[in-house]
Amino acid sequence: MAAFARVRLVMLSGVACSILAACGADGVASPGEGVIVIPAPTPTPTPTPTPTPTPTSVEPADSCPSISGPNPLTDLGTISGPEGTWRNCGFPARFTATTAIPKVDGVIYSLPGRVDVGTDQGAASTNTAVTLTIDPGVIVFGSTGVSYLAVNRGNKIDAVGTPTQPIIFTGRGNVVGSATDNTSQLWGGIILLGRAPVTDCLAPGAAEGTVACERDTEGTSNALYGGAQPADNSGRLSYVQIRYSGFILSADKELQGLTPSGVGSGTQIDHIQIHNSSDDGMEVFGGRPNFKYMIVTGAEDDSFDTDVGYQGNIQYAIAVQRAGGAVGDSMMEIDSDGNEDAVPRQRVAISNFTFVHRNAAAGNGAAIRIRGGADYTFANGLITSDMACLRIDSATTTQTSGPDEQGPPKFFSVSLKCGASAFRGSNGVTDAAVQAIFEAGTNNSAAYTPSLTGTFINGATETGLEPFDAKTLSSFFDTTAYVGAVRDANDTWYADWTCNSATAEFGDDSGSCTALPTA
Repeated sequence: MAAFARVRLVMLSGVACSILAACGADGVASPGEGVIVIPAPTPTPTPTPTPTPTPTSVEPADSCPSISGPNPLTDLGTISGPEGTWRNCGFPARFTATTAIPKVDGVIYSLPGRVDVGTDQGAASTNTAVTLTIDPGVIVFGSTGVSYLAVNRGNKIDAVGTPTQPIIFTGRGNVVGSATDNTSQLWGGIILLGRAPVTDCLAPGAAEGTVACERDTEGTSNALYGGAQPADNSGRLSYVQIRYSGFILSADKELQGLTPSGVGSGTQIDHIQIHNSSDDGMEVFGGRPNFKYMIVTGAEDDSFDTDVGYQGNIQYAIAVQRAGGAVGDSMMEIDSDGNEDAVPRQRVAISNFTFVHRNAAAGNGAAIRIRGGADYTFANGLITSDMACLRIDSATTTQTSGPDEQGPPKFFSVSLKCGASAFRGSNGVTDAAVQAIFEAGTNNSAAYTPSLTGTFINGATETGLEPFDAKTLSSFFDTTAYVGAVRDANDTWYADWTCNSATAEFGDDSGSCTALPTA
């Protein structure tokens, strides 16, 4: 404190010296001398606060990056939107060699139309011909409605983002700023084509689940999938957003946000958000893929759809229909309709899911519709709906014996909040039979009163529900001490890498689905 007083004295003396005409060493008052009176200094004006600078918008890179392989990027000039101006670097129509797509400031990548990763290696092949690697933070947009990415059999994608730098696939309208919370169908989507078993073969008389049984992706040509390799590996997708997809390629032939077709269990798919697909969020055609941490928001048909002998597991799934309840069909449509006793038979287990069904006029008439003879197990699930929650069609779905048969669907620790009637049967199955199947499980309830917060986060009611140990179904599953997709407000697996919309909010660290990250 004494040192501060000395400094203050020196400062005051300096002021005096600047005002007096003759100020030297003799003019400084010593302790005990009289006080020197000087004019009061003019008050210093209060400084005007400096506004926080607006973040610098995107500036285009000077050129497109060079990539390995014989298929260079095409410099398509620049493209501008609310975030600034990007260098638009077009993908080639086909990657014929292993290629890495880097994250470069000021660069955005585009699909000029159908883009293939490698060429089809055939159902019996065992090699990996081409791998397309996409770095964290990369943004790829479909430049036209018919743009889509097809990863052919015997090739791989390695698109692995991070929680803070997800990889974003979107449409041109999202880049130029015309996308809204109700936008969809800006481009096709992502198709993964594998060599795992499928049913409903393209060739008449082909034995299902063999190398002779293959299919073509609906609405396309020469996007073949199927084989006899259950553990086939089509690569990895992690921390990825797929926005505004589902373009109609032909009558009743739409692409989904994500279409794994004949994909094997060696493929890793986790931390995926599919937003505002005009068709299904994800449709799985056969194969053996497993999924963890899946989010579908605003799908205009079903959130999840499975077909043609798919066998696999799903854990931690959030699906929310668009706000207002005007679009969207079922949260899950489970279907091999018309070939119901085909082998391999659909056999799937799903655990820790929260489904928010908002369309009371949904065409399937229920939040979940199971048909086509599928065998499904539901565990640790929460469903809210203003119509029926569960619909089961056909005696082939409820039968107890048959080829590759595991009996009727099973439910463990599933709670339903439904409309006037929770259960609906059709095509030979009664409402009462559906209810009996549901009640045959353990810790199920059709009298659930939700206390969810933030649309999908467990509250006090959900915390009090008894969970089921899903690991008893498969080693793929984690054992959880809770039901639903999100344990409580401290469980934030969905945060950062997702995008927010009027349909669902995923926290302050998740950006808007109508905007693009600039860093």
